[in-house]
Amino acid sequence: MTAGNSRDQYLIKSIVYASRLLAAFRSPSEALPLKEVEARSGLTKTKAFRLLYTLERCGMVEKVGGNLYRTCLRPFRHRLYRLGYASLGDDYQFSREVTASLQRAADAEGIELISTDNRYNAKTALRNTDLLVREKVDLAIEYQIGEEVAPIIAAKYREANIPMIAIDIPHPGATFYGANNYEAGLIGGKHLGRWAKERWQSEVDEIILLELRRAGNLPKMRLTGMLMGINLVLPNTKSCRVTYLDGDGELVPSFEAMRRHLRFSHGHRVLVGANNDMSALGALRAFQEAGRTECCAIMGQNASPEGRQELRQPNTRLVGSVAFFPERYGENVIRVSLDILSGRPVPPAVFVEHKLVTPSTVDHYYPNDSLTTA
Repeated sequence: MTAGNSRDQYLIKSIVYASRLLAAFRSPSEALPLKEVEARSGLTKTKAFRLLYTLERCGMVEKVGGNLYRTCLRPFRHRLYRLGYASLGDDYQFSREVTASLQRAADAEGIELISTDNRYNAKTALRNTDLLVREKVDLAIEYQIGEEVAPIIAAKYREANIPMIAIDIPHPGATFYGANNYEAGLIGGKHLGRWAKERWQSEVDEIILLELRRAGNLPKMRLTGMLMGINLVLPNTKSCRVTYLDGDGELVPSFEAMRRHLRFSHGHRVLVGANNDMSALGALRAFQEAGRTECCAIMGQNASPEGRQELRQPNTRLVGSVAFFPERYGENVIRVSLDILSGRPVPPAVFVEHKLVTPSTVDHYYPNDSLTTA
């Protein structure tokens, strides 16, 4: 029952609000700022502050330091939820990191996570949807890139009355969690432009953008943002030749698409924006094979382990990648899942925070890569 249910004459709304606030604390030691309490409880800033003040006076909440709060009560335990998760494909490092982070977060919350593997395949994704519907999961977390089957998958969950979170690729009616594609592209494009301004005195012969067409229009916004970022830093590139190639988000197709293109393209200063790091690396290998490495500057997306490894190579022409931090997906997705299942207000889209990773900053953002590689 929600606080907004005015038809229940016996409901004391202030207690409902207080219970929502106390439920925001998930462990006895967790200390939260007002902003996080507000976000988790779905209460306004003013209401959250007044409740915290009142509960502190009653000895139910204590203030830690200047701006943190901690519950003095045993945190409310969520009932055991069963969440269904369909991964993009366990053959892909990014997907494996998302899966691992989800499992860690589910274990920490005492949630049963029923996992399946979409194997980067639309038909498999449909079969996994049917499986999770039969399992009667409380909520489904879907990670698949087939835009053409997204409405079908969403309809199956909707008919089964199962709420849904879509990771990185939107599905009709689902809460979106993932990249702010345009913003991520804009960050990468601006860096490409600055690189060309410093190294090539702003002279660019061609811009090549590597797409992932079957994922639909939203991921393409990365490339739209990238082109806009380049144009903002280098206004003269607005009249530059722009070529789109379909790399399918994978190394080999991207390598082959770029190899074919380089047979006919003879630009000496080529900026390349890729939908992800695997496409970026495929393009880089094609330039290397053609003996034209010095002709390109390439920007990736995801800051995947493969991309970070390349960023550490001396004089690499992968000049940067925009990080999505898949290792952090799990905690945030589980938090959104619990908010949905608890009836708390959730925005239609929850975006990750992006950071530019370059050869000079890769060790700052990922100092432990050498340990995991070892």
